[in-house]
Amino acid sequence: MPAIRNQIRELRAMRKMTQQELADQVGVTRQTVIAIEQDKYSPSLETAFKVAIALGVTLEQCFQFDPKAKR
Repeated sequence: MPAIRNQIRELRAMRKMTQQELADQVGVTRQTVIAIEQDKYSPSLETAFKVAIALGVTLEQCFQFDPKAKR
């Protein structure tokens, strides 16, 4: 299990937002959004904040850190 998990897919779905729309608002590629959603990529702190802002939630609602998880 990755150390950083996220709820981006669920939050996006609640807002009926596509991966491309989120990517455009955050300033990343759609492939980056896909990788983040699949827990294959941990975004920079700046990008994480931009994702949270684009989704209208706090950083903690988007991303969770599990200190016991192996990287």
